[in-house]
Amino acid sequence: MTKRKGLFDVEIDVRGLLEQKPSSNSAPPNTKGNVSHYAEHITESILICKALATVTRQMKVSGNRSRTIDDYVRHVEHFQNVTRTQYIEDITAETIYKWLDSMNVSNQTKLIRLKCLKAFLSRCFDNRWIEQKFWKTINIKVDQKVKEGATEHDVNVLLSLLDLSNFVQLRDAVAVLVMFKTGVRINTLSQLEERHIDLNSSVLNLDGSIMKNHQQIKLPFDDLLKRLLQVLIQQNTIIRKGYRKSNSLLFITKYGDPISSSSTHNNIQKRLNKYAKMYGLRNINPHALRRGFAKTLLDKGANVAVISKALGHSDISVTTQYLYLDVDEVASNLRSYL
Repeated sequence: MTKRKGLFDVEIDVRGLLEQKPSSNSAPPNTKGNVSHYAEHITESILICKALATVTRQMKVSGNRSRTIDDYVRHVEHFQNVTRTQYIEDITAETIYKWLDSMNVSNQTKLIRLKCLKAFLSRCFDNRWIEQKFWKTINIKVDQKVKEGATEHDVNVLLSLLDLSNFVQLRDAVAVLVMFKTGVRINTLSQLEERHIDLNSSVLNLDGSIMKNHQQIKLPFDDLLKRLLQVLIQQNTIIRKGYRKSNSLLFITKYGDPISSSSTHNNIQKRLNKYAKMYGLRNINPHALRRGFAKTLLDKGANVAVISKALGHSDISVTTQYLYLDVDEVASNLRSYL
């Protein structure tokens, strides 16, 4: 009995394509002619709870995420409960160290909490409730191990296990390759539209509206990914037509809807987690694929500054955290300079 072709069946031999693959701050008050009044304004006592309420309102107006605002509130209130401080002027280096010493957590967790408190204090300084940034010298040393990124072998193993004649698994395969070969973030991936794909030039033309750093960037891709993107776009048309959807997103669900409903709910990310557990794959997740992209460029001789730009980092030190090098690799590279 012949199997009936369904809406999710991909008629193009995608497996054949793979096998062809070659190896705002507040303004200062008007102090003209009255310097002493300005000094009194700076040192005027203000309750921490009142300052926190004002800062959170400012953050909401500025469009900060609810999760970020909640972190401010939680850690500042915890600081206040531990140190018993009531006023902004009571916050000193000593009270901050007292707060940190009270925590029975890892240094990494302490560092995260300290950064949040520092950010709150910086906003207090911007509001002229604090005279000096005394907290700038307070820090916690954390030895951070750079995580390994996905390798081409990891990606090829997953691709060999997927049924590329099925729309969902084809979509997931293309998503994996887009992240591994261009380094885009999972949130950017979910916002990609077909207009961002320049098949003639084999380039992702990403405008600032879908980038974390809000800067435009062009990311080239190879012929294999070009052919797979062509197939996916063709299948998207069939799915949207079948379910009468009108979006132009590159990655959609099997019903033609967006793959992401929020920053923490992404259909493809869940699918990758499922594949990793199902097949015992260590480095198949969005961030590992992004790190793998960076490491692959480094291995091919790309400049770290170029890699940083491709990843959309504003600080090159963040980029170096993506570039895992084991001790043998370091020794081998150093030997070439002897």
